[in-house]
Amino acid sequence: MRKSIRRLKTKLPSISLSIFSTTFTLVSCLCFPLVALAEEAEEITPNIIIFYIDDLGWQATPLNDVDKPTPYETPNLVKLAKSGMNFTQAYSPAPTCSPSRAAILTGQHPAKTRFTHVTLDNRKDAKKTERLIPPYLEGQLDRNHLTIADALKANGYRTGHSGKWHIGLSSASYGFEFVNEDRGIHRSVPDRTKGFATAEDPKHPLSKEKFPPFSEKKPEGISYPYDEVTESAIKFIAESGDQPFFLNLCHWMVHWPAMTRNGELLEYYCDKLGQPFPPKPGDMSLPGQQNPYFAAMVTSVDWSLGRVVDFLERTDDPRSPGKKLYETTYIFFSSDNGGATRHGKETLSDNSPLKYGKTHAEEGGVRVPMVIAGPTVPAGTQFDGMINQLDFFPTFLVLTDTEISAEDEAKLSGLDITPVLKGKSTQVLDQNGKEREFLFWHYPHGGKDSMKSAIRSKDFKLYKRYFTNDYELYRLYQDGQRNDFEETYDLAKNPKYSLIVDRLSGLLDQALVANHAELPYLNPNYAGKKKPVAKLGDASFKKSSRKAQLAIQPSGPMIREAVVIYCDAPSVGKKKNKRGSKDPVTAEFIPGMRLPAKVSKNGSSVSAVIPANIAGYCFMLIDENGFMQFSDVAAAK
Repeated sequence: MRKSIRRLKTKLPSISLSIFSTTFTLVSCLCFPLVALAEEAEEITPNIIIFYIDDLGWQATPLNDVDKPTPYETPNLVKLAKSGMNFTQAYSPAPTCSPSRAAILTGQHPAKTRFTHVTLDNRKDAKKTERLIPPYLEGQLDRNHLTIADALKANGYRTGHSGKWHIGLSSASYGFEFVNEDRGIHRSVPDRTKGFATAEDPKHPLSKEKFPPFSEKKPEGISYPYDEVTESAIKFIAESGDQPFFLNLCHWMVHWPAMTRNGELLEYYCDKLGQPFPPKPGDMSLPGQQNPYFAAMVTSVDWSLGRVVDFLERTDDPRSPGKKLYETTYIFFSSDNGGATRHGKETLSDNSPLKYGKTHAEEGGVRVPMVIAGPTVPAGTQFDGMINQLDFFPTFLVLTDTEISAEDEAKLSGLDITPVLKGKSTQVLDQNGKEREFLFWHYPHGGKDSMKSAIRSKDFKLYKRYFTNDYELYRLYQDGQRNDFEETYDLAKNPKYSLIVDRLSGLLDQALVANHAELPYLNPNYAGKKKPVAKLGDASFKKSSRKAQLAIQPSGPMIREAVVIYCDAPSVGKKKNKRGSKDPVTAEFIPGMRLPAKVSKNGSSVSAVIPANIAGYCFMLIDENGFMQFSDVAAAK
């Protein structure tokens, strides 16, 4: 059987592969003194850093290049992989931003938390042409979930968040002591073809120090503008002193807008891609990976990684005389989802040969770059087994010797990958010592091409399509070798694979049920509906008891389920609430939250008690025919 851990053979710029021995132990000792010091390092409570990029695709770094090499340069990520482990089959929990971030923090699958997309508080009238509509999403992640920040904080860790949050409220509401959600250098500008940062820029001055890339024009390298996301992260590390720290560093790049304040870097990529500098105004429409703005963003976040690692390498760990912070810190580098390929008419990047990208459960939407380096990680290694970012939470618990309640531990969706990170296992094993059987994704959003659930088990990946109520099956690998991860040849209707379809569809259905996944609902506005929809009557509110009630007309279908949604005020209508609002951390009830409502025995009404601090409310109702609809927002007065 082919082993999943092997020497890193990817063609990487500026890495000498001659140091990679064929024996696991020898390479670990020669390349980096991590494994040799493993027992000693484990005596020190390690620091943990998540270095998270927005929309960085699997093919956007040199680490996983297949077919055509990427033009994007990430020398610091390459260096990190040289001192750690590269994961070639790593996945995000979801194909979009918010659910992946929430999943890492809670350790729970997005289906389980019902936090499956970025469009939060999505009360809107669906189009008449859409047969299905997505489930309702709350305006923020439920704060009753234990987060990894909560758990590590209780174990004596100092917790910090720098950069993009995007799961509602503030990161301070979810266990982080140090909070900075500034956008840093990534901000929209009126004209991205000019107005680049200078040494005298009041907010983003260029650095005096020079960094890669090097070129004939700039043999000494280039400067980079000040980035608040990066510098606040370094500030947090510096201020942690003799306390172990957990840093959640989340860049806003390489998300839209595609822009850079670094004129020298943009000029470098314009030259490399054969384009004029400055670029002409308007959309960048060249196919593939030819957008110089996007390329500049990729290298900018890599520069940020280099800044953080450099600080760790230069700074003593006050808890361990003679050691630098880099020797006592684990760095988990990855992306929240696959690469975004387009925005409007502009081509951003290309995930080829992977299919699709962000907002799709196909490989291009959920396969992501991942590198992990740390005190016990064998240097210069590569792991080819399936890994999911849901594995971070249980792994952090083991690495930091952090305990949580049995109830909270039972909720975790991932597996501990510590044996892999220590070079002691070539497989990810479950609690029974068996190899991981499958990973699954649930994305009940978008149109017919994206509203799917998916499951991958060994070589095969199966999709459940909700619009057409059927399946797709692809064989990504065969005997460990690349076969069809382009997902070109659908095998679902081939009788030869009928048993595989049955097995995987059964496993997927079991996973969806076990995680209480909410499926798409029928659209009451659909022009072609063949069943009746529940008819809503009058609404009433009693100020003395704060009881809200909505009548249901008896001539229509019965209500199967009802919830009440707390709103800012009646004037918001069916518009969504703003994300990331600075509600008090201690507020028990907040706009966008949904709680169960009571359905009367005869089905003639639904009711709920509205908290005193809530100004408005509406009901979400699911009738016996599977239609979902919302009542109008009413005043709680």
